[in-house]
Amino acid sequence: MPYVMPSHPAPPGAPPPRAGRGGRWSRGARRLAAVLALITGAALAGPGTAGAAPAGPPVAEARTAAALERVTAFGANPGNLNMYVHRPPALPANAPVVVALHGCTQSAQVYSDNSGLDTFADRHGFLVVYAETTTANNANKCFNWFQPGDTRRGQGEAASIRQMVAHAATAYGTDVDQVHVTGLSAGGAMTSVMLAAFPEVFAAGAVVAGIPYGCGVDVVSAYRCMSPGTDRTPAAWARAVRDAHPGFTGPWPRVAIWHGDNDPTVVPRNADELRDQWTAVHGLGQSPDRTSTVGPNSTRRSEYLSAGGGTVVEVNRVPGIAHGTPVDPGDGGEQCGATGTQHFIDSICSSYWITRFFGLDGGTAEPPVDPPTEPTACWTADNYEHVRAGRATTTGGYVYAKGSGQHLGLYNTSVTHTLKESPAGHYVLADGTCP
Repeated sequence: MPYVMPSHPAPPGAPPPRAGRGGRWSRGARRLAAVLALITGAALAGPGTAGAAPAGPPVAEARTAAALERVTAFGANPGNLNMYVHRPPALPANAPVVVALHGCTQSAQVYSDNSGLDTFADRHGFLVVYAETTTANNANKCFNWFQPGDTRRGQGEAASIRQMVAHAATAYGTDVDQVHVTGLSAGGAMTSVMLAAFPEVFAAGAVVAGIPYGCGVDVVSAYRCMSPGTDRTPAAWARAVRDAHPGFTGPWPRVAIWHGDNDPTVVPRNADELRDQWTAVHGLGQSPDRTSTVGPNSTRRSEYLSAGGGTVVEVNRVPGIAHGTPVDPGDGGEQCGATGTQHFIDSICSSYWITRFFGLDGGTAEPPVDPPTEPTACWTADNYEHVRAGRATTTGGYVYAKGSGQHLGLYNTSVTHTLKESPAGHYVLADGTCP
């Protein structure tokens, strides 16, 4: 399909955004509907792909979901958000906190019912704070991750979420030094906001199918961030984070990145840009110090280590899934979640590994590490698709493999190559040689 950019920011008939908030192109009508949903509220239903639940009524689950506790007065609320908590039956004193941010069309209760976070809160004794946006903020209940009035320190939705953390400390006796944040899609992008705007508040964060901080500042730029993605240097990405809280010198939050390989809504190159952003913030290079595979589906993990040997940034590339939170329903120790609604995809229990990354599971064991001959992944596609998926970049009408910088030819759909990924995030030309 040809690369086309219409002059108008959004198609006719798209639901209007919140006042003063307003679109971007797409490769097709179905994909545009998915993109619009993350921003303005058309309908969060990406193209039908393996692992994604079809649109329609939620599937009935065999279990009974526990209702969340509504907190109606938590202090200043300039972002007009709702606060809910999941409190384990025996919450210890000075318990850690995980702030959870839902995706578009979702609610706090839906995220609680399906993400699996509550399973580990009960098992390990931490409080989950669910922030919830409203249709008054965004027609499709998306966090406004791209609006400056909601993403700056002390303003809008970001300020409301910060106030929820402060309230949790006074009302539930939680530990202010053990606060973490995670979220899906628009909630993942808002996770990036919270880590950048309030780095002194959050020890760590996990961005699921999200976007780097500072990528979108209005609807038009937000579309570009989502697809085909925005390529900036690590230094430029890091500058955006540092500018969110001038004068802050650290320690910076640790960051885990989760992204499906087949995500058409927030394309996988966003995982690379997030990695570039946070490794640069931590003063690290973009080549991983350690690679491994985890979970039942061999999710590919890349870790970036501090001088002390601890993982400060990790990237988890989930094979074969589209746009959503990876879950693995069941009663096993590494299983969690449910697929009772859209965008919770049967794959790997990401909440298990996120809890572990946050250091809330009480364990100290390192994840299994593959030998140097770790299996590689191969991708055959046209140059346009390689760029869209984040395996290559484009400059001056030409395409270059991400990592190796090898020249792939013109930026169009008539040039096809095979790229080999090894290690994760580093691509080399492998026409005719990839198994």
